[in-house]
Amino acid sequence: MDTHTLITVGITVAVCALIGSALWFGVKKSRSRRLKDKFGPEYEAVISQTRNQELAEAELENRARRVKKYRIVPLSSQDRENYQELWTVIQNRFIDNPAGAVKDGHNLIFAVMEKRGYPVSNFDQAAADLSVDYPTLVSNYRAASAIAARDRRSEADTEDLRQALVYYRELLRELLAPPEATTEKEHFVSSRVGEIFHKAGV
Repeated sequence: MDTHTLITVGITVAVCALIGSALWFGVKKSRSRRLKDKFGPEYEAVISQTRNQELAEAELENRARRVKKYRIVPLSSQDRENYQELWTVIQNRFIDNPAGAVKDGHNLIFAVMEKRGYPVSNFDQAAADLSVDYPTLVSNYRAASAIAARDRRSEADTEDLRQALVYYRELLRELLAPPEATTEKEHFVSSRVGEIFHKAGV
């Protein structure tokens, strides 16, 4: 192989390597953008936790694949009404037993998740699964659970517990929301969620 041929082959290999590298970076950038758009603040939270973008993005993709296999279903109108009534009871209980109300709020979130089709096994799993469909609210869920943990150590005051219940309320509102294609009655039931929350003063 003469010198000219060697140079040509070398240039070809270098160009192919550059193209391959450009394509790889393009795919990586597109992947990052897609995950940022889907997970919002949860994307940065996982990167901060893992301190490694590749590991963080792999974790988020694994979550999305796992949740995609679940059979997540909307609640019936009757189920939504029942859970809304339970929530009203929990909020009213807060006046006399703030810690008990927060504990019941946590349990109600788990119950609704299970009813929707999330295989709840523990808090970390539940939070990870919720981050796929509710990436903005999952941080509130973690914050509420952290307050509940502090209360078990007698480190949370009544205002902390009130904030925890507000966090649970916001997540519950989303979990109870009817599907986009709803009947007139379902629209009415959904609107009652905000009214109930407001009347209960939380």
